[in-house]
Amino acid sequence: MRVFFLVLARDRKHVEEKIAELKNLNVPFLIVCGEKINNSNVIFRKAMGKYDAINFGSSRVPKDFEIIALNDVDTKIHNIRAALSHLASKDVGLVFAKVSVDGPQKLFYRFLDLVRRRIPVTASGELMLIKNGMFDKVLPLKPCKAEDSCILFKVLELKQKAIFSEECFVYTQRTKIIRKEEDYKRRTVTGLYQALTYTRPPSFVRLFYILLPLICPVLLFSGKSGFYWTKGILRGFADYLRGDRIGSWTPM
Repeated sequence: MRVFFLVLARDRKHVEEKIAELKNLNVPFLIVCGEKINNSNVIFRKAMGKYDAINFGSSRVPKDFEIIALNDVDTKIHNIRAALSHLASKDVGLVFAKVSVDGPQKLFYRFLDLVRRRIPVTASGELMLIKNGMFDKVLPLKPCKAEDSCILFKVLELKQKAIFSEECFVYTQRTKIIRKEEDYKRRTVTGLYQALTYTRPPSFVRLFYILLPLICPVLLFSGKSGFYWTKGILRGFADYLRGDRIGSWTPM
């Protein structure tokens, strides 16, 4: 299966490293970057949210590739073949990779991965592989802070399977300041509820998010990180209820 990488970059940071990585993988690629860079594999698009960068870049993706890989610029990819192997199945439309991080989010991903091994409640946009035909069906994306899960929910709505690949993973750096976890969760949770507005995933996914504001205080038992995770989740839910439908992070 031929794969084409569409890489998303807010600015020029990490772009050179990503170019080197993808050339080493010997895959064709295009980087949508929020800063102008003189490189034939990089196109400029003012940063307005990842959903917008995907919409913009999609029109420049060649149609003769079976698989489109959406990849964040600040990641290192490990074992891409494991993710691609899942897409050989006709009923699999999407694969998203495990995320490896340091800092407070390492513990959160343990909780999250425990859930999504069983229920695909959210995707990880750091590396997602989607069949080209399915990619066309989920576009254009509406303004959404959780564009990765919006894609996931749309794939599920279209009765295709989504696979969480733990054999393939990406390493990325996240905040090491616990207090900033609140903003991160606030942004992503608002986006998740936005994504539910735009799509019709299976009822078990919707039920999870109906219950989330009630069950998230369980995270308080994990200590200080859990306090900020819980606070961020509840504030993100509140932002959504107040009508936040913006696709980029603008604290209210």
